[in-house]
Amino acid sequence: MRTRTMIALAAVGLSGLTLTAGCSFKESICGNGEYPAIAVGAQGGSACFPEGQEPTAPYVRYPEGKVPQHVDDEWDVYWRTHGIDENNRIIER
Repeated sequence: MRTRTMIALAAVGLSGLTLTAGCSFKESICGNGEYPAIAVGAQGGSACFPEGQEPTAPYVRYPEGKVPQHVDDEWDVYWRTHGIDENNRIIER
């Protein structure tokens, strides 16, 4: 009986730990050493490029201060309904 209690307590503790860790985890837009870039045009889309390398067409850097860092952060959500035109102006999709 004592063993069952210990197993039950361990399972409850592990469940709590999993739930707590899951709530604090933020998925990054790009991996370490990379930055996100947005595709020019209303179709949008993004890609990750190595730090120190300029994005290749059709991608450009996000406007300064409006770069998404994590999935579902303020700028990730914003860029779902906005894009960049060929003159680097923000457009609505």
